[in-house]
Amino acid sequence: MHETAVAQSLIKTILDEAARQKAKPVTAKISCGVLNAINDELVNFAFEAIAKGTACQGMKLDIEHKPIKGKCKNCGAVFEFEVFNPNCNKCGSEDFQLFPDEPLVLEEIEFRA
Repeated sequence: MHETAVAQSLIKTILDEAARQKAKPVTAKISCGVLNAINDELVNFAFEAIAKGTACQGMKLDIEHKPIKGKCKNCGAVFEFEVFNPNCNKCGSEDFQLFPDEPLVLEEIEFRA
């Protein structure tokens, strides 16, 4: 299960940083693109299960899904790509280039001393 591997990796990284900071992690924020998407419920479930008995137990995990962006070849506008409306939202052109999807990233960790 992809989400379990994500949760394991997050916990390892958070615990390593908690040891360096000598503090308890309280919240963590991760982000990913829509094509690199994860199931929020499954990640939270796996995170809670794996975190039991560690400093990560009881942490809040915030997950942000970032949209795919495109650049219009007609007017140069950068826009959020919508599958059901695949055109530039400025000029309406259907001639555009998609940017790479956002990777899965641990954005921040909040600690309590």
